[in-house]
Amino acid sequence: MVSSPEAAVADIADGSSIAVGGFGLCGIPMVLISAVLAAGTRDLSIVSNNCGVDDWGLGVLLDAGRIRKMTSSYVGENKEFERQFLSGELELELTPQGTLAEKLRAGGSGIAAFYTQTGVGTQVAEGGLPRRYDGAGGIAVASPKKDVRRFAPGGDEREFVLEEAIVTDFAIVHALRGDRHGNLVFNKSARNFSPLAAMAGRICIAQVEELVEPGRLDPDSVHLPGVYVHRVVEVGPNVEKRVEKLTSTEMLTSTEQLTGTESPEL
Repeated sequence: MVSSPEAAVADIADGSSIAVGGFGLCGIPMVLISAVLAAGTRDLSIVSNNCGVDDWGLGVLLDAGRIRKMTSSYVGENKEFERQFLSGELELELTPQGTLAEKLRAGGSGIAAFYTQTGVGTQVAEGGLPRRYDGAGGIAVASPKKDVRRFAPGGDEREFVLEEAIVTDFAIVHALRGDRHGNLVFNKSARNFSPLAAMAGRICIAQVEELVEPGRLDPDSVHLPGVYVHRVVEVGPNVEKRVEKLTSTEMLTSTEQLTGTESPEL
């Protein structure tokens, strides 16, 4: 266990690579992100499904000019991301979502690379995707061509593209609870990319809403074993969480639909 979020991220240096859990604004390690922001760390290479929104999640690091490169599968919801990418300030390695998940899992499993069908016949395999613009509409850095080979799994020969695993200097994730050995339990969809991001980091830092003693967690309920987690910091159950898009619908009961009358509030 680490005493504070600030202590947990103190050795994340300028130029570090960090795998970050979360999907949209769901399950993001906002307390640790804020600690990295407060530390002034810059020139970061971030691997995460997306880059938050303009004022929350990884978007706060982006807005402060702390991120040099993003490896992501989704780049919407963030106008500053668009601006920095098109102006040439930010490098982007756009990666199919399933491929990104497997690259992280492979990195944490000691697998150097793997072949997948995803991206065959596109610029993902053939190269030429813009990674950095020159600020004048031209491409300064483009994605390279990847190795494509034919395999016949189950006797059906197809083309597959080679994808390299991802290993980062650090990983930061959010979990519902954890113990002092680093075993983590995530809450429903907040699990998302977090176990995979945690696996890929040479040093994994987890913020947990509840910290329990070893033996308190049911072994069958553990989503990520402590062998992957190096530091745990408790942030409490009242940590701020935001909803990316809130939609509400007024629901009528069958009686209301048939009679046009209001039913008592349930």
